[in-house]
Amino acid sequence: MSKLSNDKPTACLALADGTFFYGHGFGATGTSVAELCFNTAMTGYQEIMTDPSYAGQIVTFTFPHIGNVGVNPDDDETADPVAAGMVVKWMPTQSSNWRATAELGDWLAARGRIAIGGIDTRRLTRAIRQQGAPHVALEHNPEGTFDLEALVEKARAFSGLEGLDLAKDVTCAQSYRWDEMRWAWPEGYSRQTAPDHKVVAIDYGAKRNILRCLASAGCDVTVLPATATAEEVLAHNPDGVFLSNGPGDPAATGAYAVPMIQTILKETQLPMFGICLGHQMLALALGAKTVKMNHGHHGANHPVKDNETGKVEITSMNHGFAVDSQTLPEGVVETHVSLFDGSNCGIRVADRPVFSVQQHPEASPGPQDSFYLFERFADSMAKAKAVSA
Repeated sequence: MSKLSNDKPTACLALADGTFFYGHGFGATGTSVAELCFNTAMTGYQEIMTDPSYAGQIVTFTFPHIGNVGVNPDDDETADPVAAGMVVKWMPTQSSNWRATAELGDWLAARGRIAIGGIDTRRLTRAIRQQGAPHVALEHNPEGTFDLEALVEKARAFSGLEGLDLAKDVTCAQSYRWDEMRWAWPEGYSRQTAPDHKVVAIDYGAKRNILRCLASAGCDVTVLPATATAEEVLAHNPDGVFLSNGPGDPAATGAYAVPMIQTILKETQLPMFGICLGHQMLALALGAKTVKMNHGHHGANHPVKDNETGKVEITSMNHGFAVDSQTLPEGVVETHVSLFDGSNCGIRVADRPVFSVQQHPEASPGPQDSFYLFERFADSMAKAKAVSA
């Protein structure tokens, strides 16, 4: 049990094994049930909470100062928080940042997300690392009364992420165009007015900053829902196809995504680029398999080695499943690996402009170690058009 001040606990985190952590609630009241993961990033809590890849998960932040720079509309990766809840060591203090427009607790409350502070996040993180990502129930009750047995039962009843297709829950309802580019001082976000390439982006849970990076690389981006067919993709006559990040079990999403990708690979020579779940979708389409990880990779300090250049990139990660490199078929090259555990972080097709990475190059942890991937995608489209001209 976590140590608290003499104040009465107003929130409780119950693990499926019967372990309880008591703390002080903030944000919304009520109960949330999900898988628990930890994130080691020192900054970017707003981007993390609004990252669609966190659907079905409550996030424990290992860095204690969460909330101290407030929130602002520019940093949302999607319209509202997607992560099911937040666990922090210290309660958020009053924000101090020139960009802040609201306090974290008020922002969470307005968007129906529960948070708990005053938790021994070191102990909790150790438990996740040793035992794997647990199923949990998080309750915020200002009265401080909890039905502990009921919370544990809710945690145990959670189905888990294996076999769960969450991309359908977070994808766009209909197609749309995107032309906003990366934030830059002092003008902020600007628009792409002279794109060189037409890109169709498949939205499995796309982060806005990925779309901005595509626009900044000279792309005219049309975003399609996760369930888009090959015919719908090709109807836009794209120069390239992008496969976005997203949540859930890649094998479940692959039931409809893989046939689409395989058709495009079979019928065209279009360049293709995938990130995160998009990387896993491409790997499945090429004949590889994915596996559930013990506790996944979540953070902004993950070293990844580019096998082909020897360069080590500091990357942002957010995934609980990984491509099994032992199942990569002939003709598919493993381009990147994690220096934490050797897991696969990138592939390419040997004789085609088709590649993908597990990390998030748009998240700027390096800060610009992996931006070259967007330029590589743009270059591959330019070369493909030059050949067909």
